Amino acid sequence: MYIIKVKGVAKIPDYVQLRDDEFTLLAYFRVDRPEKSLDKVGLADKADYIMNVVRELPFGQILKLDF
Repeated sequence: MYIIKVKGVAKIPDYVQLRDDEFTLLAYFRVDRPEKSLDKVGLADKADYIMNVVRELPFGQILKLDF
């Protein structure tokens, strides 16, 4: 699974993309509201880990997550 943090502009907030190994979009959520999207894809139990990674990840960089 891959994670990408996308910088928002003007009124558009910052977003996070979660993609599978074939780079198919699994989840797309605002940095400040991840709960519902992570729950939908079955990653609610890993939300703390994912959000810690998001806080440290620079905008535009792709990072492979290994659970």
